[in-house]
Amino acid sequence: MFKFYKILFLNTLVMGTLIAISSYSWFSMWMGLEINLLSIIPLLTDPKNIYPSESALKYFITQAMASSVLLFSIIMSMNLNEFLPQNSYFWMLMMMNSALLTKMGAAPFHFWFPEVMEGLNWANSLIMLTWQSIAPMVLLMYKNKMTMFVTFIIMFSAMISGVQGINQVSLRKILAYSSINHIAWMIASMLNSLTIWPIYFIVYSVITSNIVVMFKQLNVFYLNQLFNSMNESKMMKLLFILNFLSLGGLPPFLGFFPKWLTINNLAANNFFAISLILIIFTLVTLFFYLRVTFSTLVINSNETLIYQKSKNHFLIFFTNLISLAGLIVCTLILNYF
Repeated sequence: MFKFYKILFLNTLVMGTLIAISSYSWFSMWMGLEINLLSIIPLLTDPKNIYPSESALKYFITQAMASSVLLFSIIMSMNLNEFLPQNSYFWMLMMMNSALLTKMGAAPFHFWFPEVMEGLNWANSLIMLTWQSIAPMVLLMYKNKMTMFVTFIIMFSAMISGVQGINQVSLRKILAYSSINHIAWMIASMLNSLTIWPIYFIVYSVITSNIVVMFKQLNVFYLNQLFNSMNESKMMKLLFILNFLSLGGLPPFLGFFPKWLTINNLAANNFFAISLILIIFTLVTLFFYLRVTFSTLVINSNETLIYQKSKNHFLIFFTNLISLAGLIVCTLILNYF
């Protein structure tokens, strides 16, 4: 049963994000972020989560700290001429950007993200991976003037997500480090274009949603649970593997499309070093995606010889078909522009 308080707080969660991204003043944007934060805390304390109190408390403390820094930097930048010398604007801008990067979980401000994810169920994990990145990402786009600082963040996020993700056996932590890697790509796509990152975000959200829905359907949380989890449906196993390849950005799948646009944009504006680092460390993330998929594919597992008619999950198959065939559609559409 879907409880009333969940509907209420989901609505205010969406409303907080919309207030933040559509405001004209920084103070209203901060207020939208606070509404968003206070709405997700009751959802994180859901008893279906594995560690509800721990995740909610870690998330609240980190976000409250980031909000305090953001509000402080907004107030100080408004009164900059009265109290502070002119060169302080750089530091105010750095504080503001750091607070927003902490809110979205970009490295090196990512310390809270995998820990919070580890205590959640799959429904809340999906909100954390997708929706919660929208408001900070848009606000960062408004203040995207510090190219050197942002470049450092992109490189750090790509490296940390690649290196730390290898060592994980929890599927939620793997998706959390995957998200940090994609955040690096999204911030890189913002450097010279404001139109690529929404495309990237939508594609990333579709692929992640497909993967999370499959994990929720199979009720798995760790790598060793995947061995026998997909023996009933060969189609589900195939879609699962193809989705992870799509998330890694391999060419025949939709996940390659936004990476293609981002690399094209970076190369056109002479950001060759960032492109190289992003590509190299995305290959590292692809390695642990393959480890997840190979555990379902090549490890010996007990499979019954008696045919059992499994349920056809039409919605899962349909969304996967759109996701996996999307690159062909996008390429055909772009040819007409």
